[in-house]
Amino acid sequence: MLVAESFQNTIKNDISVSGIGLFTGEKIKIRVYPAKANHGIVFKRVDLLNKPIIKANLNLVKKTDRRTLVGFGKNYVQTVEHILSAFAAYNIDNALIEIDGSEVPVFDGSSKFFVDLIEDAKVQKLDQKAKVLTLKEPVYFSEDYIHLIALPSNEYKVSFTLHHSSSEFLKSQYFSYKVDEKTYKTEIAPSRTYSIYEEIKPLLDKNLIKGGSLKNAVVIKDNKVMNEDGVRFDNEMVRHKILDLIGDLSLIGNRFLAHIIAIRSGHLTNIKFAKKLLTYLKGGEAL
Repeated sequence: MLVAESFQNTIKNDISVSGIGLFTGEKIKIRVYPAKANHGIVFKRVDLLNKPIIKANLNLVKKTDRRTLVGFGKNYVQTVEHILSAFAAYNIDNALIEIDGSEVPVFDGSSKFFVDLIEDAKVQKLDQKAKVLTLKEPVYFSEDYIHLIALPSNEYKVSFTLHHSSSEFLKSQYFSYKVDEKTYKTEIAPSRTYSIYEEIKPLLDKNLIKGGSLKNAVVIKDNKVMNEDGVRFDNEMVRHKILDLIGDLSLIGNRFLAHIIAIRSGHLTNIKFAKKLLTYLKGGEAL
């Protein structure tokens, strides 16, 4: 259901930066360019001979194990959720992201760096209107102990409950947040990705997280934070979950208004829910 219209946005100036991929460990350069209306958020793998174009689109999500990966065949980009989250918070609808590797750099594990880039580049309003969709009724998804629901609302809001039974430190965290660029910068963007050491040790032993370190992730071991500087918020982990959810839901491809309530969800269930929500927003029935 279409209830409101506002103008589409892009960035005013192109920007470039280099960083390390969390999973690949490779040094990767990205360059973000302004784009015309209705272009969408598009990645271009300039390191490959065919320089494939990969849209930030739900239909192209191929993997959701500890990160979100979009693409087709060997043409893909992974760990897209942090940059997409920042774009969504600032209502950036259109941009071309040239990338010379398979993974968006992790920087410090948050989206703060991407917010800084957006503010340096400045948001540019386009002359084409953007559709903003809303709900007439709730849309919900449940799988075992994971639940997500979208409630009709005149604003975009996310309320998240994190519960991790194997960790006293992560036993329960909750945060509710109205998605807004002014507060995103201070309340959500600084929140870093996190892991329980015992869960990622097998991946570290197999060298599957080549770029991971305490510089780009919060690691909890024996119910204590290993990072010398501790956490940025008492509930930094659930705030990062909101960061990821905003990024994953942006793959719907349209702005929307809803109050999203999430309990214990991750990338896989975020994407499953996003597909169900998109079906409803596009006029189909909630499955």
